[in-house]
Amino acid sequence: MRKILLIEDDVTVRENTAELLELSNYEVVTAPDGKKGVDKAKEEIPDIIVCDIMMPELDGYDVLTRLSEDSTTKGIPFIFLSAKTEHKDVRRGMDLGADDYLTKPFEEEDLLSAIESRLAKVEIIQAQKNEDDGESVQNLSAFREMMKNREQIQFKAGENIYKEGKSSLHFYMVGRGVVKAHKFDSRGKEMITELYKEDDFFGNLSFNKNTAYGEYATALEDSLLYVVSKDNLRDILKNNSNISMELLQEMGDHLMGVKEQLMEIAYASVRRKTARTILLFAHKIKKNPLHSIRISRADLAGVAGIASETLIRTLSDFKKEGLIEIEGRNVKLLDAEKLERIS
Repeated sequence: MRKILLIEDDVTVRENTAELLELSNYEVVTAPDGKKGVDKAKEEIPDIIVCDIMMPELDGYDVLTRLSEDSTTKGIPFIFLSAKTEHKDVRRGMDLGADDYLTKPFEEEDLLSAIESRLAKVEIIQAQKNEDDGESVQNLSAFREMMKNREQIQFKAGENIYKEGKSSLHFYMVGRGVVKAHKFDSRGKEMITELYKEDDFFGNLSFNKNTAYGEYATALEDSLLYVVSKDNLRDILKNNSNISMELLQEMGDHLMGVKEQLMEIAYASVRRKTARTILLFAHKIKKNPLHSIRISRADLAGVAGIASETLIRTLSDFKKEGLIEIEGRNVKLLDAEKLERIS
């Protein structure tokens, strides 16, 4: 329901006009003078303002001037409703930026028509702006910058972002932190299928509203995510076929990474799986190879696709060989090149 702010000092006119607008399915907020009207406008942020001119405290001209100087209210459509009928008064109102000027007494249809046309104009301008904004997204880097202006959600380490089987309504980009995508087999064993770091996209790209997530996504460390709804994402991609192709390519690369990981799990040695997983975490968490990475053994085992007990034994071997150090939950890489060469 659209919200109208009616600023009018005459009680009878204010109540009758408010009733008319409410019967026409508008939400109406009223103010009895200009000063209160300015405060109400900043508090309520209405869709449109209808304002008398001759009022105590502040007249209508001053109301419009003050609202035009405030970034939160300057774009709100503004209609003067006044007994001042001289051409100079109308001209002054329009010069200040009013969208329309109706003189008292007015016909109900004239007021409703003026309101409807101004609201329609705002919708058209906004639609054109959205279309222009979409066209201005030239590549995936620009799309990432656009995502940073979307909703932000913070997750604590270990907190689920979404769960397998839940409706897929949003798409995500990592702003800070690391997120793991993971599944559980029939025995409850976890397998981590992908790690997402800063600037990585993740989520289900299907726009079918009945589509559910096929895996879990969980924050590995305290993380900040940028979120866009599937409806908004569809509109953005619809107007930017080049972005669609780049995004599909990037998501496809992630799938190739998952396939390679599954091949490693199926055929590589335990030592190779463990070494590859340590290096993968170091890369995804963006740590210097010679610095420590804080990661649980369960998560390392989940990515490597091996039992935790087997992983612990392999880590112990790596420590003895001088490849890593282990300090609590931290793993410090001492020789990344030798880890890379393990077969």
